[in-house]
Amino acid sequence: MAALQQRLGFTEYAQLHAWSIAHPEAFWQLIWDDCSVIGSSTGLPARVGARWFPNAHLNFAENLLRRRDHSTAIVFWGEDRVQHRLTHAELYAETARLAAAFKAIGIVPGDRIAAWTPNIPETLIAMLAASSLGAIWASASPDFGVQGVLDRFQQIEPKVLIAADGYFYNGKQIDTLERLRDIAAAIPSLQRVIVVPYAGPATAISEIPHAQSWSGFTAVDAAEIEFAQLPFHHPLYILFSSGTTGAPKCIVHGAGGTLLQHLKEHQLHCDIRPGDRLFYYTTCGWMMWNWLVSGLASQAEILLYDGSPSVHENRILFEYAEAERITHFGTSAKFIDTLAKAEFKAQPLPHLRTIFSTGSPLSPAGFDYVYSHIKPDVALQSISGGTDIVSCFVLGCPTRPVYRGEIQCRGLGMAVDVYDPEGRPVRGEKGDLVCTQPFPSMPVGFWNDDDDRAYRAAYFDRYPGVWCHGDYAEITAHDGVIIYGRSDAVLNPGGVRIGTAEIYRHVEALPEIVESIAIGQEWEGDVRVVLFVKLREGAALDEELEKRIRTTIRNNTTPRHVPARIVAVPDIPRTKSGKIVELAVREKVHGRPVKNVEALANPEALCYFEVP
Repeated sequence: MAALQQRLGFTEYAQLHAWSIAHPEAFWQLIWDDCSVIGSSTGLPARVGARWFPNAHLNFAENLLRRRDHSTAIVFWGEDRVQHRLTHAELYAETARLAAAFKAIGIVPGDRIAAWTPNIPETLIAMLAASSLGAIWASASPDFGVQGVLDRFQQIEPKVLIAADGYFYNGKQIDTLERLRDIAAAIPSLQRVIVVPYAGPATAISEIPHAQSWSGFTAVDAAEIEFAQLPFHHPLYILFSSGTTGAPKCIVHGAGGTLLQHLKEHQLHCDIRPGDRLFYYTTCGWMMWNWLVSGLASQAEILLYDGSPSVHENRILFEYAEAERITHFGTSAKFIDTLAKAEFKAQPLPHLRTIFSTGSPLSPAGFDYVYSHIKPDVALQSISGGTDIVSCFVLGCPTRPVYRGEIQCRGLGMAVDVYDPEGRPVRGEKGDLVCTQPFPSMPVGFWNDDDDRAYRAAYFDRYPGVWCHGDYAEITAHDGVIIYGRSDAVLNPGGVRIGTAEIYRHVEALPEIVESIAIGQEWEGDVRVVLFVKLREGAALDEELEKRIRTTIRNNTTPRHVPARIVAVPDIPRTKSGKIVELAVREKVHGRPVKNVEALANPEALCYFEVP
């Protein structure tokens, strides 16, 4: 980042950002050139309307497989039971065999290949093989139930399904073959089901329709990959929305936009250099997996982990970081909160330069905890974007200081602003996070939305022609950003808009509170705030604790934030990627049906949400 600023004659990041959105064609062409994209880009301009690089052709997998030497490409830990390594040469060879096998059964550009797999090397190999041919990749975590998988994959009609025979979680070995049989039987488009041996018992796969073992399917000779050269906007990924308010949206992302955005974020914002070791704790059902594996295009070593982060009393991920000399470590804000509650202190991590946090807003107390208990000189980057753009709107900046509770900057090339309800830009005030100009990683569209009606309604209805992301945010005096939660979960007592994260960060600082969730309940012609709290073992929601909760909220926010009711619950419902679901709780409290309960990791928790 510093070198780019200096080369362009800018002394501050704000100047570079302003130039990047004033001259977007020049900026994105610079990213193409500086990041050495493998592909052809002939003719200008780089953008026609909202379409970028209309004359360019490339292959996503070719850019990730640019190295073929014997240095390490992939390291994998499956909890504390399995460890595996692949060199760049081995990764290329494994991908070549699988790509040849796909081609042999007739896979062509535009076909869909889906995976219901843990975060294992075979998942990454399958994605690379699929994209080398121009097939479209979609994945889901194996902790999804049958209906959750079908809600996603039945919509996109894949020809191939990759699945593991099981997975590990928190010391348990979980078989998935019975569910796989039901899933395979319910997707008529499937021609092959490829079963990866990982953690399941030695169970026959003969009862699974179209099933074949990974080793049997890939037993082909292949020396070189014939990378399909495809248009910049050729579909690469289908990512799925959480599906907690209805059937999951199938969001289609293009190869070129995804590649350029990830190269920019990794190399400029994250300061990832060749040979760095990049880790993110994620499942294959979260967009952070897609973001992580793109690190190969920046010649980083990719560290994969499958299993629970709580193994060895929360030490497993830090043991991994120490053993493999991880330089960039990614996790969720909720995991950082969990470590802080447990007063966990990490061992020395001399190689660690950067910690990423996303999934929900990282509280100021979370910043304090990282610097006091993890590493005092680390670059802590709170980042935020989403499945919708398979990347970030706001993230870190190596040339700027870290301010507690703030995201450092708006992304280069991203015309991010905050609007009030009338569509006017505001500073130092809360409003809707928007992006006022097109950017390369905007979705190609939604699957089966030929007229783009659902796509436009999702992002452009609120402020015509302007992307409204659905986050409630503020641009600070430091030109940083604070995210206060989802706009659709904003509370509105007495007509005052309140972001739920403003409540959580103060309530969860109390030692008795493990986690909390707040909703607005329709009440006597208005809306009242109801707060549900999950208590630490041995704690009780008595009158004294309720008083301290209300006092803490009042002293740190406003009287409008103070809940009318506080209710203790044993658990809080969340999505498979760990995000709490205010909308589902709100529907339950109002006696309305909760749609697509299969999208929740712990749907049984909903039964606790009643307000007497």
